[in-house]
Amino acid sequence: MLPSVLARLRCPVCAEPLAEVTAGTTRALRCPRGHSFDIARQGYVNLLTGRTPHSGDSADMVAARADFLAAGHYDTVAAALAATATRVAPDDPYPLVVDAGAGTGHYLAAVLAALPDATGLALDVSKPALRRAARVHPRAAAALADTWQRLPLADRSVAVLLNVFAPRNGAEFRRVLDPAGALLVVTPAVEHLGELVDALGLLRVDPDKADRVTGSLGGHFVEESATAHRAELALTRAEVTTLVGMGPSAWHTDPGRLAARIAALPEPTPVTAAVRVGVHRPR
Repeated sequence: MLPSVLARLRCPVCAEPLAEVTAGTTRALRCPRGHSFDIARQGYVNLLTGRTPHSGDSADMVAARADFLAAGHYDTVAAALAATATRVAPDDPYPLVVDAGAGTGHYLAAVLAALPDATGLALDVSKPALRRAARVHPRAAAALADTWQRLPLADRSVAVLLNVFAPRNGAEFRRVLDPAGALLVVTPAVEHLGELVDALGLLRVDPDKADRVTGSLGGHFVEESATAHRAELALTRAEVTTLVGMGPSAWHTDPGRLAARIAALPEPTPVTAAVRVGVHRPR
């Protein structure tokens, strides 16, 4: 575990600091009260306590998503996050960047590449995703954690917090973020994937999405600024299938009907990717 990340982690049971211990080939993080958390051989640490109601993306979903992102389709989003992070990061000699709901860590890696003195932590509930996130960048660590629960981090320990198409826990985000830090929230714009909405019967983006994001942060943050970013994609049918599976429509669309509609699309299919990057500061 990277020392600069470990110093800011806290036991999810008692909130005491954690230290790395080794017994033979087994590595773990342990707090002074004896709570112990295994480090998987793939490099991520399991900081879940009790049962979680969801297990995140499956191995197949993660592999498809990784291929989609590696093809560069969402490079516009990664570049926007990196540029914004360099502008808003506080003056900290060793800033910590945390991606809450990080998936494979793709966006975290882009931000770390832009902040050469920073270290990063990917938080997600999907083990297959964290196996990739743990090795996505030499300055990144990864932890299995439910972002709806108390985050395994010290108060005011995070310089930049990323939230990309993921749930938002306003109270915990506020607790762990440095008072001079920034929360970067990526949400879809109204025209996002517009060509696919009618063709495939997908969920439409709420025109009041920005207001709903503010509401979901529960009064813990104030939006300082927002920028719009857009890219025109040309996707194969397989990539369209992956893209739909990456969003909320995957849980609200009949799989058979969806597959039939995708099969009728031209190849490649033109698709608009349009997102909003909001910079939120702690109240």
